[in-house]
Amino acid sequence: MPEQLDGFDLKILAELQSDGRLTNIELSERIALSASQCSRRRTRLEAEGFIRGYQANLDPERLGLNLLVVISVTLATHNRDNARRFAQLVNGLPEVLEAYALTGEMDYHLKVATRGLAGLSRFVNDVLLPHESVQHVKTSIVLNTLKNFKGYPLTGS
Repeated sequence: MPEQLDGFDLKILAELQSDGRLTNIELSERIALSASQCSRRRTRLEAEGFIRGYQANLDPERLGLNLLVVISVTLATHNRDNARRFAQLVNGLPEVLEAYALTGEMDYHLKVATRGLAGLSRFVNDVLLPHESVQHVKTSIVLNTLKNFKGYPLTGS
């Protein structure tokens, strides 16, 4: 843990990770610290970049995004310009929820949400494959989600 975080800071971060809408009064009740101290600490944690922002957790099914796919991508050539072009492409695609540059066989893994198989087909065939930076694409449809992201581990290893 970074030295500037004490036990109360970690409790605040854990509670806000669980529910970012907590008021300072609610937070103070949960961690046994005054609301004014919670407010000062929250403001500091935001200013120092420990808290990047707050957002709503939306239901993809209700939004019609009923297909979750992991897409592995190999670049056509391995140079800085090609990697930059691919990064620009990915950053402009709202379907891409997360993107990772990797070591190993594939260059990138993308976590993508689409509206069914037709949406996936369009995304792969009309967006990814025609792009100059892409050589090979491999898709894996998610059958079942065992665990969604719930927050970073703030205690233990």
